[in-house]
Amino acid sequence: MADHPTTHPPREPAPVHEEGGSALGGRVGGLLRDRRVRVGLRALALVALMVLVFRLVDGRETLAALGRATPGPLVLGLVLVQAQIVLSGVRWRITAGRLGVPLTMGTAVREYYVASFLNQVLPGGVAGDAIRAVRNRDRAADGSPRWRPVVRSVVLERAAGQVVFFAVAATGLALAPFALSRATPDGIGLLIAIPFAVAAAIALAIVAASRIGPRGIREALADLGPDIARVFWARGIWLPQLLLSLSIVASYVCVFALAGAALGIALPALAWIALAPLVLAAMLIPVSIGGWGVREGAAAALLPLAGVNASHALAVAILYGLTSLAGSLPGLALLGLRRRR
Repeated sequence: MADHPTTHPPREPAPVHEEGGSALGGRVGGLLRDRRVRVGLRALALVALMVLVFRLVDGRETLAALGRATPGPLVLGLVLVQAQIVLSGVRWRITAGRLGVPLTMGTAVREYYVASFLNQVLPGGVAGDAIRAVRNRDRAADGSPRWRPVVRSVVLERAAGQVVFFAVAATGLALAPFALSRATPDGIGLLIAIPFAVAAAIALAIVAASRIGPRGIREALADLGPDIARVFWARGIWLPQLLLSLSIVASYVCVFALAGAALGIALPALAWIALAPLVLAAMLIPVSIGGWGVREGAAAALLPLAGVNASHALAVAILYGLTSLAGSLPGLALLGLRRRR
């Protein structure tokens, strides 16, 4: 949104003492160096993970399988990625509207394209969402930034998607005995339970902080409960929220299955529902960029449970990643367009 003009005259910049300026410059430089170090470490982790996975499986067979991939399913996957991003934009617009953040449909979809692209190329997996909040912050009557509603809209929109995603993953795990040719390894259930446990711990921490935390935190969290009810429950909004999140998660699974179809891998739908969410959940481990390397390792470990060759499983994960990245590329153009304006 454009910044509203203010009626206050511009202030003269405060003088900066040489010593203070040097200290501030040193702190800023240190932060930038730390960020570069973190990015460099994650890039190294990405490369190391991919090299490791290629060495653990038959890397030549993986490359040969990628060379034999048929384009038809991948094109359909690209179309599904567009639907995925548009539906995510619709979910964000509904969530933001319930919190009083005015977003047009075009703005919501455009900004979700930008966030989706940045999430795949920046470390952390949520940098694009943070930038989405910054780019769409609201303004109060006096022109000052109004952060809380837009930040909450982004956080709650992503939280809705993650809850449904892990619910589908847990359902897939329950269906695994009926869908897979081999038993799932010990500990998979624990891996699925960990995000729910973390989410419960975070919820309890938020409740505790809202009641016994410092005053500033209590004030910031004072109306979180009503906002959650307004976004997910009031006036029957739970149904559109649920249907949108289920459709988005279904698109993830379908794109993954289409990557397999491009390699000639035919599995029952239950097998994809059981395994695809588990593979994609590994991307949440923040050790690389865009989940690369972690996703491929999870695919090489889990897809053989359905009888898929590990080398081909690695190729499926790579095709999924490339399809998702290619599908989000309009976000790069939209980011540049916004900057030029």
